[in-house]
Amino acid sequence: MSVKRDNFIRLAESRVTRAIEAMRVIGNLSNRSNYEYDEEYIKKIINTLQTELTALKAQFRTKSGMSAQGFKLRK
Repeated sequence: MSVKRDNFIRLAESRVTRAIEAMRVIGNLSNRSNYEYDEEYIKKIINTLQTELTALKAQFRTKSGMSAQGFKLRK
């Protein structure tokens, strides 16, 4: 394997694992016996995470040659 691929795999495994752990910790906030929150807060948290995930997907599509928005000079 190439050095770049090895670096990608090493970093991806580490970073995705940390992201999963962070999401699980955020999920712990759902425990109503420890926390008080409104539905509005939950929507903001989930919408923010969803927005970031959508942006992440777009980064990989764009960098792999696929345009997220596309480009046409004519219709």
